[in-house]
Amino acid sequence: MSSPLAALRLLLAVAYPLLAHWASVDGSGWVAALALIDLAVIVLLWPLAHGRGWAWLLLALIGAGLWALHDSGMLALLLLAPPVVFTGLLSWWFGRSLRAGRVPLISRIVSGLEGCEPAALKPELKHYTRRLTVIWSGLLAALALTNTTLALVAVPDGVLMRLGYPPLLSVSQDAWSWFANLLDYGIVGGFFVGEYIYRKHRFPDRPYQSFPDFLRRMAALGPGFWRTLFD
Repeated sequence: MSSPLAALRLLLAVAYPLLAHWASVDGSGWVAALALIDLAVIVLLWPLAHGRGWAWLLLALIGAGLWALHDSGMLALLLLAPPVVFTGLLSWWFGRSLRAGRVPLISRIVSGLEGCEPAALKPELKHYTRRLTVIWSGLLAALALTNTTLALVAVPDGVLMRLGYPPLLSVSQDAWSWFANLLDYGIVGGFFVGEYIYRKHRFPDRPYQSFPDFLRRMAALGPGFWRTLFD
């Protein structure tokens, strides 16, 4: 993906949780629709940018469906799903790389930063990156489970309330949104930064000199490298 498209996807990704939180707190069907359109554009961005007719047709159908539902209250229910699906898929993505015959995800990323094959990593770095992959998978699974639980017991638009079963223990819609749409990202970002600090202390001979340099090197791996991680 070209740099302009990558930058646009990043902006859309930043906008989504803010729009979703706004919709959840304000109860606006139109803002909820805008948040879900934003999410659809993130997923379809590449084929949209390259003029794929099916992508534009699909986006038009999604937009029409959201317009039809904006006053129904269903969009508030739909907004419960992305935090669960996103963290759940990421947990699975990290976890599947731990299977026999695969290279742990963090090992592949670190080997890319080191400019070598994963098998050429030092034994202690291999062990560390495998264990870190396990931790990332567990952290994301815990967030997915928490998001699912909160989505079930949120009031008034949680799943149980929608099914007609008021939960014995509940949280407000605002509290659900603060956690699922905002705090989730703070937890993930905080762990990412904290792990970098620990790794620099544990392995002081790493090639990146600072956190901005680390991020620059990650970006410099290029779209082709990141696409291979989904294989």
